[in-house]
Amino acid sequence: MSPAALEKVEDTKPLDATADNSLPSRGNMVSSSQHLDPTEARFIQFCKNGLSLNENTCTKAIDLFKETKHVLLTNSSSIGNGTPDEAERFWFVFVLYSVKRLSEKSGGGEQLGSDDNGFTLCQILRVAKLNVVDFFKEIPQFVVKAGPILSSLYGADWENRLEAKELQADFVHLSHLSKYYMRAYRDFFSTSDTIVDKHSAAANVSGYVSDYHRFGWLLFLALRVHAFSRFKDLVTCTNGLVSILAILILHVPVRFRNFNIQDSQRFVKKDGKGVDILASLCNIFDTSEDELRISMEKANNIIADILRKTPCPASEYRSKNLENIDTDGLIYFEDLLEDSSLPSSLGILEKDYEDAIRSKGELDERMFINDEESILGSGSFSGGSVNLSGVKRKYDLIASPAKTITSSLSPQCSPASHANGILGGSVSRMAATPVSTAMTTAKWLRTVISPLPSKPSAELERFLASCDRDVTDDVVCRANIILQAIFPNSSLGERCVTGNLQSANLMDNVWAEQRKLEALNLYYRVLEAMCRAEAQILHATNLTSLLTNDRFHRCMLACSAELVLATHKTVTMLFPAVLERTGITAFDLSKVIESFIRHEESLPRELRRHLNALEERLLESMVWEKGSSMYNSLVVARPSLSTEINRLGLLAEPMPSLDAIAMLNKFSCGGVPPVPSLQKHETSPGQNGDIRSPKRLCTDFRSVLVERNSFTSPVKDRLLSNLKSKLPPPAPALQSVFASPTRPHPGGGGETCAETGINIFFIKITKLAAVRINGMVERLQLSQQIRENVYCIFQQILSQRTSLFFNRHIDQIILCCFYGVAKISQLTLTFREIIYNYRKQPQCKPQVFRSVFVDWSSARRNGRTSQEHVDIITFYNEIFIPTVKPLLVELDPAGTTARTNRVPEVNNNNDAQCPGSPKISSFPSLPDMSPKKVSAAHNVYVSPLRSSKMDALISHSSKSYYACVGESTHAYQSPSKDLSAINNRLNGTRKVRGTLNFDDVDVGLVSDSMVANSLYLQNGSCASSSGVPMKSEQPDS
Repeated sequence: MSPAALEKVEDTKPLDATADNSLPSRGNMVSSSQHLDPTEARFIQFCKNGLSLNENTCTKAIDLFKETKHVLLTNSSSIGNGTPDEAERFWFVFVLYSVKRLSEKSGGGEQLGSDDNGFTLCQILRVAKLNVVDFFKEIPQFVVKAGPILSSLYGADWENRLEAKELQADFVHLSHLSKYYMRAYRDFFSTSDTIVDKHSAAANVSGYVSDYHRFGWLLFLALRVHAFSRFKDLVTCTNGLVSILAILILHVPVRFRNFNIQDSQRFVKKDGKGVDILASLCNIFDTSEDELRISMEKANNIIADILRKTPCPASEYRSKNLENIDTDGLIYFEDLLEDSSLPSSLGILEKDYEDAIRSKGELDERMFINDEESILGSGSFSGGSVNLSGVKRKYDLIASPAKTITSSLSPQCSPASHANGILGGSVSRMAATPVSTAMTTAKWLRTVISPLPSKPSAELERFLASCDRDVTDDVVCRANIILQAIFPNSSLGERCVTGNLQSANLMDNVWAEQRKLEALNLYYRVLEAMCRAEAQILHATNLTSLLTNDRFHRCMLACSAELVLATHKTVTMLFPAVLERTGITAFDLSKVIESFIRHEESLPRELRRHLNALEERLLESMVWEKGSSMYNSLVVARPSLSTEINRLGLLAEPMPSLDAIAMLNKFSCGGVPPVPSLQKHETSPGQNGDIRSPKRLCTDFRSVLVERNSFTSPVKDRLLSNLKSKLPPPAPALQSVFASPTRPHPGGGGETCAETGINIFFIKITKLAAVRINGMVERLQLSQQIRENVYCIFQQILSQRTSLFFNRHIDQIILCCFYGVAKISQLTLTFREIIYNYRKQPQCKPQVFRSVFVDWSSARRNGRTSQEHVDIITFYNEIFIPTVKPLLVELDPAGTTARTNRVPEVNNNNDAQCPGSPKISSFPSLPDMSPKKVSAAHNVYVSPLRSSKMDALISHSSKSYYACVGESTHAYQSPSKDLSAINNRLNGTRKVRGTLNFDDVDVGLVSDSMVANSLYLQNGSCASSSGVPMKSEQPDS
């Protein structure tokens, strides 16, 4: 290797012209101290003149700003668009929001100071001329950089009290719900009202909101504030919103209806008494009728208590609005939405909401109905988790478990055709939304899981009783303790409920008890399936080592609870809350995810994707964090790493006992009898093997992480099924999953359970890295040789320089590998370009390249011994290169096929390899993404035929009309000739009359960017289905 190449590897300025991603030196901090006073003056003016804060609040805000201003100066280039002015305004907002949230008294929501302290986040953002989406994008950096300061000022629990993640989730839910409500309202009612009848043009404006529409949203917000308390999950809020629609149907004047309640086929008629409004809405929106009645009762109470309207049984009232409606059990309010009372009702609801949010300092949720684009913002949150206004298609917009949802926009079959009076005939296919997807998934939980018994079934009891001793009582008691910790009653961590209405504690307790039972039923169901599969493998029913393992059961309970929480999309129990409540680690949970998916066949696709995305999140960073039980296995499997692991204090703490968890939650199950085998396992360090599906061979370490996206042809499916039928039965895996790391693995080979578990874990890591490396290679249009070199270096680092992953994100290593390989290969690829393209990846989070952990004592640079987070450029130069240089030097540049970093144009000769076709290499085979671009020069995509559609296509009546992979499209012609003909057509340039023109942009084909956005959504990311243009990416941020 030439000296010049070495110099390029160790380039001290690998990111030329990317000042936004590099941090200034400490010397620069000292030299800029003279400019701090003007910044403080601007902040004081912002507080007093912009927000009119009182002295008490100003003092606290100024104190926090002074403590954190050096962090602002150090990182200003990486905040927002990188300009000092915008970074300063962001910091003003961060500081004031922190003071508002963290100055609350620990016992409730009352603020320290006078009532003048009332200000909201939206008010701060308006004065700062920033929007909500950008605020949530940037605040994670403030949390990381200013975290130690906030901890010293406000206590160790400051991040939980800040509730930034919860507020972001709440914002996303409200944005989805507002669009959901808008569509539903416009379906049922006209957008014009008495105020704009004289100016009908105003009613046609897309952003116009009628007073009735506004009344419904304000009533919904009052319901959220007064009735839903801390559990503002999406499903509960949707039930509340549908109950508001029912109230509007009963009270909005008939002249504004878009439907005829007597003739419309969308409504259910019951026993000749008229239309059953609640049953009809439940059918349309997939809600539960019981929950809808509860929400409607609470909404009626709010109308009576806040608006001072007198409730009257609808059956005793005669109104044109109630004609042809079954009024049994319904409440009617006279003059609720008449012209004379509507303005005053709107004013009362507005004031009630203003009073509620002033004390909490949260978002002003009226902005969704006011269509305030300047404060809402546009674009997607980092990490692909949320997209509010882009052209990306959300991965979670696919309906699950049902792929069709009932549309109130389309007529359905007549109710008379159903004996039970419930609509269920033809439904219209329409694009699912996040809300409708959540409701269909909740329907699965309600109809499939909830009816199950909340105790072990007879078959499961036989397994539990067949152990060395009957462990039924232990399993039942453990489940109650753990699930009570995850779903506590409202007396634990209770948040303040504003207003003088009845307490929402009862609803919280009911909600928590319902979710607990759902998780319990799911746990018993999957546990029984696992025991059944394991017994078939062992040809025995004694599963003592599995069923007496406390850590295994906690992981199963945590997984069940997480699926229930994900179904309801809770705000206050975001992952990894279940890990903290159960006492397990991310590495523990990663062991059961694959088996859980395999043993619950009815699991909706949405929840399967949630678990797959969760597994990626665990593998990419959480298992590498301090306190992960992975390190307890690693010190056994790789003793050479024990010194570094112990020096950094990475080992996991002992798992808290069930008694400790029960005492913490003031819950008792009579105590859990000590199990000798369980106690013996717990005293060993870590208990970290790895989970293996009983349906697999011991030598098959493929991860469900990758398998879930695999598509094969029907012919290949049949071949694989024939091969599987001839394989020997798989070896027992679950028996040793959570055994002591030092215990010999029952599969033989002289390996310990720790070594086997770490090997499986590393294979999952490399497959995840391969997917992400491949995505970056396609974005950067690099050659396959570069892809293999990057993957090779990553593998070598994982096996030979494992400590480089400690306390870090695997994407940080991948990005550095790309730049290192580019320098050694003499490619013109800058770090700026790498980061710019990485920002477009669905899993991207700005913290990945802005905040990398370094321990200067191990680097031995400049005598520094502290630990801190730096930008990825500093990490590359100071840590990565000194560690990885010997591995990079070993790369043979001469081995590359060509000295170019770009993919060559498609050749026109017949022997050219079709772009996208397999190539023999050391890079692992990846699942086919769908849709997949198969031509680098043409806008052509292919999507594999799903096996679920295969039977319909190959029926005797239609078989001759379709061609499948492996079958010829012409008589007496081989499939290879068919593929060659397709390749020739794609590779050729001659235009043939009558053929499709793939290059004509006017033919209505989907754009490359649109398909690419969908193509890269394999890691559990989301986007939006709205048509608002996305905010363009900036290469310098």
